[in-house]
Amino acid sequence: DSFDILGDGVKELLVGRDDGMIEIYNFESADDPVLRHDYALSESIASIQGGCVGKDGYDEILAATYSGWLTGLTTEPVHREGGSGEELKLSQEMQSKISSLRNELEQLQMKVLHEREKYQQSSQSSTAVSSVPAFSVNDKFTLNKDDASYSLILEVQTAIDNVLVQSDVPLDLLDVDKNSAVVSFSSCDSE
Repeated sequence: DSFDILGDGVKELLVGRDDGMIEIYNFESADDPVLRHDYALSESIASIQGGCVGKDGYDEILAATYSGWLTGLTTEPVHREGGSGEELKLSQEMQSKISSLRNELEQLQMKVLHEREKYQQSSQSSTAVSSVPAFSVNDKFTLNKDDASYSLILEVQTAIDNVLVQSDVPLDLLDVDKNSAVVSFSSCDSE
């Protein structure tokens, strides 16, 4: 998207990447765009948009991720009062937002508890049928020309417990910053 998020009268280029990076580029000169800010999310960005959404006078960047999360970055300053021995003072508006969110959280927890009980009852009945849910998998297998390696990226809208990679040739698995997996090697039967 292009939007004047910096408030300098010139639109910036807002980029959402499939590796989870949000980047803001500024066109200070006629040559190349300059990276002004970046922010990393834990999953790929499906869509990005700049605008005034949450509070009048404060612009925001909204990014939708692959799993459906909506993340917002705002220009609204966060003011906190307090020092040594003083309590944190919150505005009335902030206190009402916190109260509203707590109520919503309690309602969601009750709904989850109710659905779990309902599932437990249905799974213990004699007519219960078990099925494997269908998942939409976002996968990429790309060549990195710099070090002649391949990058495998898998995204699913639920937690991934295991990934099995099977190969006819020996593999070297390289660790990367965004990798949270624990690697385990096992030799394969030649048959």
